[in-house]
Amino acid sequence: MVVSEALPYSKSGGLGDVGASLPSALARLGHRVTVAVPRYRGNPDGMDVARFPRGAWLASPEIRVIERRHDDGVRFWLVDCPQYFDREDLYGTAAGDFADNDRRFSALCRATLEAASRSGVLPSVLHAHDWQAGLAPAYLRYRYARHPVLGGVPSVFTIHNLAFQGVFGREVLPALDLDWGCFTGDGLEYWGKVSLLKSGINFSSAVTTVSRSYAQEIQTSDQGFGFEGVLRARAGVLSGIRNGIDTLAWNPESDSLLAASYSVEDLSGKTVVKQALLKRFGLTGDGGTSRPVIGMVSRMVDQKGLDLIAAAATELMRLDAVFVILGTGEPHHEAMWRSLAAAHPDRVAVTVGFNEELAHQIEGGADIFLMPSRFEPCGLNQMYSLRYGTVPVVRATGGLDDTVQQVDPTTGEGTGFKFGPYTPGAMLGAMREALTWFARPAAWRRIQMAGMRQDNSWDASARQYVQVYEQAMAARSVGHAD
Repeated sequence: MVVSEALPYSKSGGLGDVGASLPSALARLGHRVTVAVPRYRGNPDGMDVARFPRGAWLASPEIRVIERRHDDGVRFWLVDCPQYFDREDLYGTAAGDFADNDRRFSALCRATLEAASRSGVLPSVLHAHDWQAGLAPAYLRYRYARHPVLGGVPSVFTIHNLAFQGVFGREVLPALDLDWGCFTGDGLEYWGKVSLLKSGINFSSAVTTVSRSYAQEIQTSDQGFGFEGVLRARAGVLSGIRNGIDTLAWNPESDSLLAASYSVEDLSGKTVVKQALLKRFGLTGDGGTSRPVIGMVSRMVDQKGLDLIAAAATELMRLDAVFVILGTGEPHHEAMWRSLAAAHPDRVAVTVGFNEELAHQIEGGADIFLMPSRFEPCGLNQMYSLRYGTVPVVRATGGLDDTVQQVDPTTGEGTGFKFGPYTPGAMLGAMREALTWFARPAAWRRIQMAGMRQDNSWDASARQYVQVYEQAMAARSVGHAD
């Protein structure tokens, strides 16, 4: 696997979770997995796998690949290149993306393949994630097609978020050690520029994305971000596989970050967790634990529905509920939440930034988890919420639609509440519906329990990836990979 972030070495979002959890799940199924990831600032050292002097290919800097073996059997290769990766941030700063991201992640892909070629062990498949790894399938096609180790190795490319496309000026192509023959509409040319995302899509043997619904949505003009035609052309090898969650790290029965443990058989500890969360923020005034707590752990950006929340803020504050918010993002959204907290100190608590301990405590202590995303390829927090008996209110898009079952108004069967139109009114309607059910404790308990029993582990998803790998290998063996 080639991925730009993976725990415990790096994380900026859900990709960092996937970079660790999917390999671990594949290892549990008996597969040998090697994950290549940049060695960012602060990452540990390891055993040398390969060293490449400056200029090993074109204008490449000096690069070292080191190995660290994990207890689950997964090998991590950290691509050590201080010139490219010894920086404060992963992809850029507040001023924008790093100008050399094309060369940085080209180096990740190329060094990984060079190290693999020297290992002498034939990989069954190469799995590249998002635009940062999009050049790996192109290199397999153009640089290693006849290589004695890597020649014929199929590639799988996973799109985690189509909104990020890795677009650079056409002038970068020679520096990436690719010739102009791949600068075509069915290659990596995108409106006269180079797209590393398009490279991954067009040069891979199979394309996946992170939920069934998202695989369909990205083939439409509404959510295709200009790539809908490219993806429709590859529809025959495009599939959606839902991300899983780490059920060891996210388990209310054993989560050491919570004030008490609880389970689907005994939810009493959840009240203790709620009390601790309220006490942490001094929200133990009128209503106590009888008032519902609405939680959010999210990037504060429009994609996550923060523009809806801003538009509905006055009405939201009229709900008989407490809000506990964690996240960081666009300054005007951060300011909006700070303003609401200042105006309603007894009912709104906001922490701007990221805090893993608090994220767990919100998932455990909240009654309702709000995810009103404009689009959501998969989403993880709604699955954490289900596991913790925290009922999600979500927009019916992408992975949110796939993983949350709307509560039936007649039978009460379901796991959460969904709204379709991307409007403040639709979101408020779903919130009010959830609060109506919260006022019926026995019915609410059934909704909680249904969500907690849902299997969102990586095991089933990993088996689906294995099927994709096997199909890609079979297609390559008979000459029909593309």
